Amino acid sequence: MASISPYLTFAGNCEEAFNFYRSVFGGDFPYVGRFKDMPSENPLPESERNKIMHISLPISKETTLMGSDSSEAFGHATVMGNNFSISINAENEDEAKRLFDGLSEGGKVTMPLNKTFWGGAVWHVHR
Repeated sequence: MASISPYLTFAGNCEEAFNFYRSVFGGDFPYVGRFKDMPSENPLPESERNKIMHISLPISKETTLMGSDSSEAFGHATVMGNNFSISINAENEDEAKRLFDGLSEGGKVTMPLNKTFWGGAVWHVHR
């Protein structure tokens, strides 16, 4: 069965926000990835290197709050209203494909289902 988690996007203050959330909810960050940690063929501007590429904070057994900073170096600017999404974790590739196909129908795929450097798969669909 798939699980769904909220994913928040910030304009450079993701780390500050998640430190606040941790102070309220408690817990630890199982992963903090920065843009400088991401394999890339293009050099990153120094101003982007320490921004958060991905961070997660488990809130309960069922819920994990996730987030990142947007990076204009990759053509993504944070605009209020487009700064949240959901992350869907499927149990296997077949379930991920089924969910992607179902959610994509009638939507606008902005990133097709694809494997990632961290070993998972990711996609973006706007409805």
